[in-house]
Amino acid sequence: MPPAEAATERQRIDKWLFFARVVKSRSLAAKLAQAGGVRVNRNKIEQAAYAVKPGDVLTITLERRVLVYRVLAPGTRRGPAEEARLLYEDLSPMPSATGPGAETAVAARDPGTGRPTKRDRRLLDRWRDGQ
Repeated sequence: MPPAEAATERQRIDKWLFFARVVKSRSLAAKLAQAGGVRVNRNKIEQAAYAVKPGDVLTITLERRVLVYRVLAPGTRRGPAEEARLLYEDLSPMPSATGPGAETAVAARDPGTGRPTKRDRRLLDRWRDGQ
């Protein structure tokens, strides 16, 4: 394999995170990597210049979730989301219904129960003022 092809196989982690649309900017990707929010093959990295290659498994800790991605290809640009999805395979666990970060279901109410409407409040005010 010529050296030029070997160089294109690997890509800086901050560029890859930006191209894969994990973060909004490359500087945020660099900060995430330097803060220890990214693991490559279970090893914590602390450099934005760390080179990832196809086959690496990334564990990315974001504010409200943990993403597990297998790198399929290096990125060439920050394109649309459909193009970004071709760069990785999502191995993230499905969120549990009761775990942290789970969406809370809103309890269903019968019509007429719960908070009074504006009309109901006006009727209550008239009733209170009348006494």
